[in-house]
Amino acid sequence: MKQVAGKLKLEMANYRDVAAFSQFASDLDKATQMQLIRGQRLTELLKQDLTTPYAVEDQIIAIFAGGSGVLDDLANDQVKPFEAGLLKFVHEKYPDVAEGIRTSKALSKDAEETLSKAIKEYAGTFSK
Repeated sequence: MKQVAGKLKLEMANYRDVAAFSQFASDLDKATQMQLIRGQRLTELLKQDLTTPYAVEDQIIAIFAGGSGVLDDLANDQVKPFEAGLLKFVHEKYPDVAEGIRTSKALSKDAEETLSKAIKEYAGTFSK
């Protein structure tokens, strides 16, 4: 979890800084706009229902997907359906990845590659 969450913490800190700055600026460059968009999507991704928290392996899969930039093209209201569909897709098509994360408590290089492949595969089928 720490290896995946480290990048997320940095991106969220940068997002908060840029969001505070953007309140006072009228013209933002493309990179700043993209940073704001990614921060908004990651914020949506981190929200969980109080009654149904995710398992650690599902949290890792979702955070890894958010860090890969696949959510940048989605609207905020599409993030949760995408996340739910991705988790279902990974558990059905690539159960060994989720099981490997659960048992080893880490994301191996092989699991990262397989997960990246799964995310791209699911993103291609997700209807916006």
